[in-house]
Amino acid sequence: MGKASRKKRAEGATPKPRRAPYVARPFEGLHGETDWVAMSEILPAATAPVTVVVPEGTEVEGHPVPAGEHEVTLVSVLPGAIPALHRDNGEVLVALQSRTSSGDASRDIAQAVLTALAAEPGTSVNSIRPATADTPRLQDLLADGQELDVTMHQDFGFWLADDATDEQRAALEQMNDSAVPMERVDGAPSAYWCRMTGRSYVRWILGEDEDAATRAMARLQAAGEHTLGEGTELLGAFRANGLLVPVIEVDPQAEAATFAESLAALQARYEQALTVEKPLSTDERRARDGLVSRQVTLR
Repeated sequence: MGKASRKKRAEGATPKPRRAPYVARPFEGLHGETDWVAMSEILPAATAPVTVVVPEGTEVEGHPVPAGEHEVTLVSVLPGAIPALHRDNGEVLVALQSRTSSGDASRDIAQAVLTALAAEPGTSVNSIRPATADTPRLQDLLADGQELDVTMHQDFGFWLADDATDEQRAALEQMNDSAVPMERVDGAPSAYWCRMTGRSYVRWILGEDEDAATRAMARLQAAGEHTLGEGTELLGAFRANGLLVPVIEVDPQAEAATFAESLAALQARYEQALTVEKPLSTDERRARDGLVSRQVTLR
């Protein structure tokens, strides 16, 4: 093939989709960012209704998406780890803890929402194409002022429609048996108690920039003010969607509600530590380095 033919062919080719840019903190700017992180990374069984607004002419994988306002139920997970469901009654469920990852969780979820809305009622959406740079983000689709009203469930019963199959009911039973008990702890915007293998923990999601949160926690640790009191221990922290999630081990015999007061006091000490502008002391740097060394990245 000559150069002229290759040039002509290249000029007529469909441009290759641009990869979605990596976003370390994908839910930044959304109301309740810490709850978005909890839904997408920590909570085993949770739901949250949202309203999305789809512009005219929106398509996904060549299929038109109905324009206008749509009610969508966000869930932590769905049976078989599928990304989304469009039920016979028109209800749309979209999982936040899915396998698809473009490097921007906000675009991935928006892609799943649009794909589910474009699917016929009664359809299980078993796979989602990776989002691209042209895929809208949740920040573009959610109705103005949208709050994330999270409901935690003790089991996965929210999966089932009235006409659920025996296979779906069996999957539900299996998931219920493996679910980790978890409860919200009052006293901080997003903190969750859980019990695993006979031990109990409080996972405390901090809504500030990860570096600022780490410095504040280092100041508290150097001062011995970084736990929920006697008998509790800061084990380390998760890094999840650009936020820091300290993990504090607590008395396995105590109920979640008993830590509300001490957590509120810790939250207040943390907020005060955020306002300190002087450089870290030697002890604080040592505490920071220890905290960083014990971090586990979830995504």
